[in-house]
Formats: sequence, structure tokens, C-alpha cells
Amino acid sequence: MKLGFVSDSLGGLPFDAMLDHAARLGVQGVEVNTGGWSTAPHFDLAAMQSDAGKRRSFQKAFADRGLEVIALNANGNPLHPTDPKQGICLRDTIRLAGEMGIKKVCTMSGLPEGRAGDLMPNWVVSSWPPETQVILRYQWEERLFPFWAEIVALAKAAGVEQIALELHGNQVVYNVPSLLKLRAEVGPVVGANLDPSHLFWMGADPLIAAETLGAAVYHVHAKDTFLNSPKQATTSLLENGSLMDIPSRSWSYITLGFGHGEEWWRQFCYRLKMAGYDGWLSIEHEDVLLNGLEGLEKSVALLQGVMPKAPADYAPQAI
Repeated sequence: MKLGFVSDSLGGLPFDAMLDHAARLGVQGVEVNTGGWSTAPHFDLAAMQSDAGKRRSFQKAFADRGLEVIALNANGNPLHPTDPKQGICLRDTIRLAGEMGIKKVCTMSGLPEGRAGDLMPNWVVSSWPPETQVILRYQWEERLFPFWAEIVALAKAAGVEQIALELHGNQVVYNVPSLLKLRAEVGPVVGANLDPSHLFWMGADPLIAAETLGAAVYHVHAKDTFLNSPKQATTSLLENGSLMDIPSRSWSYITLGFGHGEEWWRQFCYRLKMAGYDGWLSIEHEDVLLNGLEGLEKSVALLQGVMPKAPADYAPQAI
């Protein structure tokens, strides 16, 4: 496995300083945010599209430090009913990734409206009352399947081999069954960006998710979640309080090791290996209480101690 981080983890630093820290920390690459829910402080999507020289300079800055561009990340809601910019960002990111020789793009499945004409996305997480099923049929059959058939065709034409969808709340694809359902419809260009932090707060088990997804795991975001049991006891894990008010929330994103210890992350890496995954662990720092650079340093140190790095070489002796 190889270790890197999402560029927005150091979003307050200039591009060169962000890469200098990556080299200092000893990671092998950086996953670069291009837009969507990110202001993309390290990547000017429009300028990159129009200027081949800027693209070459961008990639040279990585190469000069011995770093790789892990993937381009266009996380957002590309099926938002009233904000077409997010879908445009995804399409532009895929085309640009192809031009730059980057084979993987990370994004979300999207969450459309509940019926034609609605103005806001609608996330259905229960089976009752009956209109929930009407909403789901519309979202999958009228919006999700056609959109992703188009995106997969675009990726193939651009030379992008993998689109890794984050299993994220407020998206139609948010867990293992929904990812596999979409993948069965549109094919193996689509796979999972397995981020344990979201599965934690939704009540799933990332260890079993890794095993179940198997070859469908295309990417891993290394992010932890703090489960605040005293709050959870009265509010449940359905939480809509401010992300900045950690003490009052039932769950919050947190630096690796502060929510789940080293032993859990060791098991997670081993489960990934059992499932056949030998790719990137890309740290995404979203802990509002810890300094970004300090949190990244602690996360890198933890993963460097638990992740498999060398190829397996054991074989039974001929006795």
C-alpha cells in the first residue's frame, strides 16, 4: 500500500508549501481537490483546462519532490437539481484527468430531487411511508442510472479507468449495497472510495465492508470518527447539529487514532489486504479541534506503523 493525503487537508497553505510538507512527511502522493464542495485552493480547474503549460508545471512540482498525483477529487453533488456547476465540475475533472494521464477520479454518486420539479435534493433512509419508495425509484431509474451511464462513457473516452465513489451520507450511493447496485448497472469503471468515517456514523462496519466490496474497492480515504456515547444515547447517530460544535454532537470527524486506536487501523489495513486492495491510503483531515498540520502528522505516523508496504513473500517450505 502507499500513503498520501487529500490536498484540502492543508487547504490553508500555498501549493508549494503543501507539497513541501508532503515530501517532509514521507508520503508518496497527494490527492488533489478540483472543485465541487471544495474551493480547490491548490488547483485552478479552468486555468488547467486552457493551458497545457500550467498542467505540465503542476505535475512537475510533484515529480520534483518525488511525489505522485494520487487522483483528482471532484467531491460534490453532481445531480443537484438547481446547481449544475457541480456536475460540470465532475465532467471537466474527468476530461482533464485524461489529458494529464491521471487514471482515477474520486467523487460522489450525487443526490437528486425526490421528483421532477423539486428544487432540493432528497435523501431517503427509511422504507416508510410508501412515498419513500416512489422517490427511490425515481432517483435510481430516472436520474442516477442515466447520469452514470453518461459519465462512464465519458471516462472511457477520456482514458480514466476508475471512478471511486465515496460512500457518503446525503448521496444515493452511501453504503455497500447501493454501490454494488450502481456498479451492476453501469459496469466496473465505477468502484468504491471506502472511507471508514462515514460508515462509523451510519452504523456500518468498515472491516466487513472492505471484505464484502473486494475488488470493487478502488480507493481509501483514511479518516476517523469520534462517537460521543453520552450524546448518542439521547439523540441517536442521526445528527444535524453544527459540525463545529463537537461537544454537543453525537459524532464528529476526528484525527486518526483519536476515535479508533492503532489496533483498529491495523485490522482495517489487513482486511483491505485480504480483500485484494493494495492501493492508496489517502488521509483526509477534517478534525476541527486539532491543527491541520499536527493532525496530518499524527495520522501519517499512525498509518506508517500499521500499513503493509512490501509485497508478501511467504511460501510453505517443501518438506
